[in-house]
Amino acid sequence: MSSYNPGLYFDELFGAMDLPAEHTALIRQRLAALDFDELRRRAQDAERELYNLGITFIVYSDKDAVDRILPFDVIPRVISAPEWKHLEAGVTQRVAALNLFLHDIYHDQKILKDGVIPRDLVEGNHNFRPQMIGLDVPFNTYIHIMGTDLVRDRHGTFRVLEDNGRVPSGVSYVVENRHMMQRVFPDLLQDIGIRPVDNYGHKLLDAMMEIAPVDDPQVVLLSPGTYNSAYFEHIFLAREMGVPLVEGRDLVVENDRVFMKTTNGLAPVHSIYRRLDDAFLDPKAFNPDSLLGVPGILEAYRKGNVALANAIGTGVADDKAVYCYVPRMIKYYLDQDPIIPNVDTRICREPDALQYTLDNLADLVVKPVGEAGGYGITIGPRASKAELEDCRAKLLADPSNYISQPVVDLSVCPTVCDDAIEPRHVDLRPFAITGKSTWVLPGGLSRVALKKGTLIVNSSQGGGSKDTWVLEGGAA
Repeated sequence: MSSYNPGLYFDELFGAMDLPAEHTALIRQRLAALDFDELRRRAQDAERELYNLGITFIVYSDKDAVDRILPFDVIPRVISAPEWKHLEAGVTQRVAALNLFLHDIYHDQKILKDGVIPRDLVEGNHNFRPQMIGLDVPFNTYIHIMGTDLVRDRHGTFRVLEDNGRVPSGVSYVVENRHMMQRVFPDLLQDIGIRPVDNYGHKLLDAMMEIAPVDDPQVVLLSPGTYNSAYFEHIFLAREMGVPLVEGRDLVVENDRVFMKTTNGLAPVHSIYRRLDDAFLDPKAFNPDSLLGVPGILEAYRKGNVALANAIGTGVADDKAVYCYVPRMIKYYLDQDPIIPNVDTRICREPDALQYTLDNLADLVVKPVGEAGGYGITIGPRASKAELEDCRAKLLADPSNYISQPVVDLSVCPTVCDDAIEPRHVDLRPFAITGKSTWVLPGGLSRVALKKGTLIVNSSQGGGSKDTWVLEGGAA
């Protein structure tokens, strides 16, 4: 690693010129003792094992590849204990504010009446569910499982890039990446003091039982089925929780109660971790063409006979335009400043923001508010003239569908590439589970942009992942 050069970016393993990462000294020393061929051999062993274990995802846009592994890089991303304490507090604060917001918009709507957030931005949102108005949910918790996407700029400051409060995915890779490192790199982990991640399933099951309407409930995980991109994760989490994995056709509603079909007849179901969107959940209430959901489940939910996680209607909170207002939500509901700031964002539905975006298109990142997975994004400095003109036309045609942000110089981490160890951009998705209280999994999914120079880390766009180590103590 002697020739490794992160350039002007903040490096997750080395730190910055004026702030070296003292907490990674032993890890860097051990990595330096391994030659590149040895690192690459272990990396190949890891990827072969991932494939053999069936740890895969589906890329819908690729007609030639139904199933593929998520590329895994063996050089870990390391977070010190003080850094994690800061991130944990920031994620917990954000979950609290978003749950208060969701309870408010489906009840008194004080934040809308006080003009803190435009009413039409909420009630006109395609994820706003009028069926949830006036409905109380256990502990006023709507987002039980939250994935918060964080990036780190060249100054080493963590910022929130977006919120994922509908059906966030990726936690299975967090746990499996750790298992992989323990098998492939036991010498690197030895005596480091890394916080464990393998209790996620137990924490999730506890939360699902807390929100259930009865004691000793039957919990299930509801999946769209084998063709879903995250189906491996559904299998993984059902196994980790020790609960049945079901599809819509396995459930039935009778007398506003949910039952599971079994070889011994119908068995009651009380708490459902659902991995499909609102639109497909109940064909009687939402999309009548859905074959994935359970007819009548909304009414069973409204009558308190079954718990759902995440709650119906949470999609309003992870809309990219609503994201811009989360710092104001934190101040409004908690009377606090955000612990983790947002990336500076302009909402193109506002005339001044639209004009600024059009005037500075070549320097900005433009994102559609409803897309996920890195699709539809235009990165101005790396876009062609034709791509910029196409983006301009889309902005003018439907400005309310877009936000713009400055290009964030994402931090980098050493990554094993074809011929050398090179810097690649990374982000971080910590996962929070909320029932009566919030628990944040120590670490999260570190996604890495494997293509040289790209800032898009999404797996659907060619990104991979790294094991994320949160240290138990030591230097900042």
